[in-house]
Amino acid sequence: MISAYSKEAMEVISKSTFEIHKGNFVYAKVNSISSIDEHFLVTRDADEITVVTSEKNVAALDLIERNKDDYRLIALNVSVPFYSVGFLATISDALANKGMNILVVSTYSKDYLLVKADLVKIAEGTLLMLGFKQL
Repeated sequence: MISAYSKEAMEVISKSTFEIHKGNFVYAKVNSISSIDEHFLVTRDADEITVVTSEKNVAALDLIERNKDDYRLIALNVSVPFYSVGFLATISDALANKGMNILVVSTYSKDYLLVKADLVKIAEGTLLMLGFKQL
């Protein structure tokens, strides 16, 4: 399986690390948001406001709906962000081969995976198998 991945992507992965954040996270759609400080991520487009936040913050949200699943958050510390052709495709493919669906969020300096909480050990093992180092 791994041999099908690009040499460039595998080289970047071998120089990158990951860290699993503590606790469960919720993916929610809200009417409004008064403060972004307590939340991991707040995004807004023409149709909605989406919040990814710790379970403990859900009660304070002006909630429309939330995804029924709880997620764990995995930070990918990429050795060369922006210039990693096939990096996310390789990770997505490896996790899909394990029967996992993931949500991906990219920031300026990191990529994040949200995986169902009950599948975090499978995700961890898959990332290690690909060549990531765990923090």
